[in-house]
Amino acid sequence: MKRIYKIYIAAGIFLGAYTEANAQVNNSNVSEVFELNTITTAVPFLLIAPDARGGALGDAGVSTSPDIASSHWNPSKLAFLEGSGGASISYSPWLRNLVGDISLSYVSGYYKLNRMSTLGASFRYFSLGDITFTDINGNTIGNFTPNELAFDVTYAMKLSERWAFAMTARYINSNLTQGITVNNQETSAGSSVAVDVSTYYENDEIQIGDYDAIFRAGANISNIGAKMSYTDNNESDFLPTNLRIGPSLSIEFDDYNTITILAEANKLLVPTPPIYKLDETGTIIRDSEGNPEILAGRDPNVGIVSGMLGSFSDAPGIVESIDANGNAVIQQGSVFREEMNEITLSGGLEYWYDNQFAVRMGYFYEHPTKGNRQYFTVGLGLKLSVFSLDMAYLIANAQQNPLANTIRFSLNFDFDSFASQKEEN
Repeated sequence: MKRIYKIYIAAGIFLGAYTEANAQVNNSNVSEVFELNTITTAVPFLLIAPDARGGALGDAGVSTSPDIASSHWNPSKLAFLEGSGGASISYSPWLRNLVGDISLSYVSGYYKLNRMSTLGASFRYFSLGDITFTDINGNTIGNFTPNELAFDVTYAMKLSERWAFAMTARYINSNLTQGITVNNQETSAGSSVAVDVSTYYENDEIQIGDYDAIFRAGANISNIGAKMSYTDNNESDFLPTNLRIGPSLSIEFDDYNTITILAEANKLLVPTPPIYKLDETGTIIRDSEGNPEILAGRDPNVGIVSGMLGSFSDAPGIVESIDANGNAVIQQGSVFREEMNEITLSGGLEYWYDNQFAVRMGYFYEHPTKGNRQYFTVGLGLKLSVFSLDMAYLIANAQQNPLANTIRFSLNFDFDSFASQKEEN
């Protein structure tokens, strides 16, 4: 059973990046409008919260106070880090209730070049554990450990005392099949390059009544890059280009107690699957060139920039009927509603006592027609002189989550504190 589950996971990541059946309407029965129309991409592991602090805040972090794991959430925050350097190690078990050797590991670090500029880097590795591949007759082909990885480098720069900007370059590799033949086609590891563009704002001169406060806001467009392919048949899949934006507000009640409230919105900047035309047997109708005919929505086979710009208006909506010419009549306002449904929302609350002990909680919401991920998160943080430890726990409340009932860890090291402690000794 362990092997079967992992093979399904690998196949789902490998083949799930292109789906025609998510939103189809049969011409003979237009009442069968979409109920589930999820957006799928290659290498979705790039969107998994890699660190425990962000994971405890409902998978949010674009506007939290800067930390070493900022490279994932908002690289611009690295410019506001005060130390000369630091490193962080995070570990997240995956599907721990089913299998024991699938996990996401994440290492990040930064180095302060000068008062205005910071260099950052991170490496993430997603392992699907050991899998035994077999042919259709059950004969063993070989053992393999499918894996995906990404390495990135960031340059973050303060534009002023309150604004920062960053650019990140990323290399991505996805090796899920070890070159085996699938449906008479040879496969290979997929690879691509991408960039992130981000900005961050921080104002520490806010007053909320009698209390000092800090307002922060951030935005990050991540994984802008070339499509990825696993075969040589000219089929390629979009990277999970994602827009992340949100504010936060920290209120300092006294020297010991600080509370931060944050909110965040995310939207994939890739095409939404259209609704395809079906014949009486439920088969997709294709044109003379073999391309599927679209009933509602737009052709997803577009360029990177067109896909990003079109992602705000390409949802198919709800088909009310089909006219005499075979064209779809779209329910008024349904396209806009579907576009809004593609935005995931996160909210979090973080409490710090004496800047040493933290309690965190958060909530993540995704519309039922776009994946239905809904869950609460909780976590703790402990900051010592040289290092800090963060933990996160996810409580799924809509459907089983791969991270449900597992504890994630992050260990952070401050180079300045380490150097000071060595000098004292």
